[in-house]
Amino acid sequence: MNRSIIVLLLMVLAACANQPTDPEVVLPTNLNTDIQVTEGLVEVAADAENTNYYVFLFDENGSFTENESQSGEASYTFAAPGTYTIRTRAHVLPDVFIETSDEVVVDFEVPWDGGIPETGYTSPLSYPGYTLVWQDEFDGSDLSSNWVHEIGNGSWGWGNNELQYYLAENTEVSDGLLKITAKEQAIEGFEYTSSRIKTQGLQSFSKGRIDIRAALPYGKGIWPALWMLGESFSSVGWPACGEIDIMELVGGEGYNDRTVHGTIHWSNFGDHAYFGDSYTLADQKFAEEFHVFSIIWDDNSIKWYCDDVLYVEADITPEELSEFQGEFFFIFNVAVGGNWPGSPDASTVFPQTMAVDYVRVFRE
Repeated sequence: MNRSIIVLLLMVLAACANQPTDPEVVLPTNLNTDIQVTEGLVEVAADAENTNYYVFLFDENGSFTENESQSGEASYTFAAPGTYTIRTRAHVLPDVFIETSDEVVVDFEVPWDGGIPETGYTSPLSYPGYTLVWQDEFDGSDLSSNWVHEIGNGSWGWGNNELQYYLAENTEVSDGLLKITAKEQAIEGFEYTSSRIKTQGLQSFSKGRIDIRAALPYGKGIWPALWMLGESFSSVGWPACGEIDIMELVGGEGYNDRTVHGTIHWSNFGDHAYFGDSYTLADQKFAEEFHVFSIIWDDNSIKWYCDDVLYVEADITPEELSEFQGEFFFIFNVAVGGNWPGSPDASTVFPQTMAVDYVRVFRE
C-alpha cells in the first residue's frame, strides 16, 4: 500500500553565485526554497530578490532534469525512494545567477510489479523457551541434501486431479531464496510444469514451533502449499499417516489471492476427517510481500499463525488424532489445477513462483 509523506529539506548543502562581468548588473539575493514530497512527487517553491527567472535541476542518480520557471515553482517525480539533490538557481541573466543545493529524502513504498517482493514480515532466530534444532536458509546455489524431488503427475494427479507435471528443473536456489516455479509448458501429455520437494527419510519432526517465510504465487488455478505428512505414510498410507497443512493458498482474483488455509487431515476410524480455518489479508495479495506461516505444535494442540497472528487451533488429544503424536516430514510444492482450485483460465499469468526465504524448526 502506498503512503504519502511530507519530507522536507534536510539541509542546504551549499550556496554559490555566478558573478556578473558588468558592474551595473546586480546579483539576486535572499534565495530561499521550500520543498514538499508526496510519494515520489517533489514540489519546489523558490523565492529571491532581484530575480528574472528560476532554474531547477533535479539529480536522479546522475541524470539531471532541468526545469525553468518564471513563477519560482517546479515539480519532478522520482521513480524510486532515495536521497536526492535539487539545485535551484535564481537568474538575472542566463549566465548571472545565484544557486543553492538542497538534499531531500524521498520515501515511499514501490508498487508491487508482479514479481518476487523485497519486503514483508520476518521472524526471529530465537524464542524464549525454544531451541532452534533445524533450519534451511536456502543460501548458495543448490538445493541442500535435506530435500529430494518428486517427479511426474503421481496417481490421479497426486490424488487431486492436478494438471502439472513435476520437474526438478522448476526448482531454483538463488538470492537466498528457494524458488518453485509453475510454468505453462507442455510435457508428457500435460500442459503445465512445476516442482515438488520433500524431506521424507531425511528430516522429520514432532512437536515444536515451525516458521516458514515465503512469498506466494497468485491467480486462478494456482495452488501453492507448505505442508507435512506423517513418516508412517509409506506403511499406512493417507490419511492414516496424518497431514498438517501449514499453508495452502487457492489462487484467484479477490478473496482467494488474499487468503491462506491451515488444516489437518487424519483417519477417523477409517474415514477421512479434517479440521482447519483460513486467514485473509484486508487489501493485499499474499504475493505482494513475504509473510511468515507458523505452527506451534505440542502434545495437546496445533496452532496456526500468519505473521504471528493466531487464526486457528486444533485439539489433537482425542484418540482418533493419535497420528499427530508422531514424526512428520516437509513437502513444498506449487500445484496447477485440481479438484479444489479448478483449472487456470485466461486471467492466469504464467510463470508463477513461490519464493521461500527460510524454514526453521524450534523445540522446547
